Formats: sequence, C-alpha cells, structure tokens
Amino acid sequence: MKFLIIGGTRFVGRHLAAELLARGQQVTVLNRGVTPDDLPPEIERLRADRTDSAALASAVAGRCWDGVVDFAAYRGPESEEAARIFGGRTGHFIHISTGQVYLVRDPMPEGTCREEDADGALRDAPPLGSDHAGWVYGVEKRECETALLAARLGRGFPMTILRLPMVQGARDHFQRVHQYVARLQDGGPILVPEAPDRPLRHIYGPDVARIIADLLIKERGVGEVYNLSQDDALPFDRFLALVGEAMGVEPRVVRVPREVLEREGLLPECSPFSGRWMSLIDNGKARRELGVTFTAPEEYVPEMVREIGTLNPATVDGYQQRSREIELAEAH
Repeated sequence: MKFLIIGGTRFVGRHLAAELLARGQQVTVLNRGVTPDDLPPEIERLRADRTDSAALASAVAGRCWDGVVDFAAYRGPESEEAARIFGGRTGHFIHISTGQVYLVRDPMPEGTCREEDADGALRDAPPLGSDHAGWVYGVEKRECETALLAARLGRGFPMTILRLPMVQGARDHFQRVHQYVARLQDGGPILVPEAPDRPLRHIYGPDVARIIADLLIKERGVGEVYNLSQDDALPFDRFLALVGEAMGVEPRVVRVPREVLEREGLLPECSPFSGRWMSLIDNGKARRELGVTFTAPEEYVPEMVREIGTLNPATVDGYQQRSREIELAEAH
C-alpha cells in the first residue's frame, strides 16, 4: 500500500514513517524541506508549503495514495482545500487534531472529555497574553475538523479525526520533557505554579504512530472522530518522580504563585506540563471500537528518559533562564 505523510518529519510523523516502512509499505513525505531530517533514503520526498493550496495541489498532481495523514493543517481553509485536493485520490485521510478543541467550548467540559463534548458554542477569546495563543490554536483546529466533517457529510470524503493530548517522546522538537531532564540533571529545583496541576493524561509518540499505521493498513475508523490518550491520568508529581527515578535523581519541587512565574517570563519553560491548556480526554471509544492499547507511563517514561540521555543544556530551548529560576526558588 502507498501512504502520504504531510509534515511531521521530526516527531510523531518520523515515528509513523518508520512504522509504515517497517511493515513493508511505500511511504512518501511532503513538507517544505526546510528542516533537515533523518528519514531513510527509500522514503520519497515531495516539497511544498502546506499553507499554499496551489503549491500543494501541484506537488501531488496526478498522484493517488491509499492513505494520507495530515500533521500540518492548523486552519480551517487548509483542511477545506485538502479535502478538495485529495477527494477521489485517497481511500483514507487522517487529520491530526488536538484535545484543545474541548477547552475552547463554552462552558468548558469538567473532568475527562469524550468525543461528543466538543460540540457547542465557543468560549470568548481571552485577553492577549499567555492564554490567548492556546485559545486560537484550539479554535482553529476545531475549524479544521468542521471543514473535514462537512466534506464527509457533503460528498463522502473518507476522513478520520484523531484528537491528541500532549504527546511525549524523546524526539519531541518542543523539548518539553527535555526541560525537566535538563533541570534534574543540574540538581537544582523545579519551579511549578502553586495552584494544583491538572492530571497528565498524555500519550506516547510511538503509540500514536502504531495506532495510525493500524488504521491505515487495516482501513479502519473512516468517518469517525477518536480521542487517543493513555489509560490513566497521572499526577504531575508522580510523572516527575518517574523521570527522577530513571535518572537516579530526587526531584526538588518549589511551588511559586503562577502570576509570579508568568510575570518573570519563566513559564512554560520552567514547567511545560503546568500550562493552562492541558486537555484531559477519554479514550474509551477508541478502545471499544478499534481495540487499541496504550503504553503506561511507568513503562514509557523510563524508556523516553534513556533515549534523551545526558543533555547539553545549551541545546535545550529555554534553559538560558535557569539562573533566574534558581534565584526565584531561593527567594521562596
């Protein structure tokens, strides 16, 4: 079978390309070609700016694929154009969405969110600041979903929407777990907001790739929306303890008022998993209908930390503020 991956050559997309290749499938990747990648040479590359519909259409002209996975659509018109371009040219189009579509609903659902909880009116936009970008991201990804669902209803476009929470993995180019590893590595404190953190119900990157590959090859889930997340919600302190155990380090957490951390410009780097835009989503539908399984944090966190290894702090974005974090921790 032949599959096209749009974007995502650094993290989950890279895992998916390797997973499909290992299963004997033909893989093509489309991106701008700006970021160097370590994809195997047998993977075909197509070059186009995903946001330019004419360039995208030109790059895939005359081609058909058994499945297409879109990691790089962030606005409604981009998904609308993708449905037009790939209509009749693929048997399965998978859009990678986000749990943040639940967090922009009014009222925001309480507790763990199921697929139907995304329906409803939107929350008003928060003031410009740390919350605004998260709101915009959730709203625009919801517009992507709306465009694809309309294409499904109107002309039978064979789409599947996968809503993901925070994805963890050693290849994460946002370096979220790396931030914690670098700080534990130097033996200093971890600054986190005083307010209780939302539980972490994330997902392991290789799990996402495995599940997507199964959907593509087995041709399952067409026309549906699924949440994907690990089975259990993990308290933040337990997550940090797992990272510390894998490193042989005892984490030292210092809690500071959120407004202080924000005023000092230390969030999100000092604690990426303490953000306000942390979705908590239920995976029951995917487990029931698809029979998927998820790796537990107790298993994947040690493996992830081993893959990350010893870090050069200079390579970790945001670590440059570390001296200010330590000063603030000492003051508290």
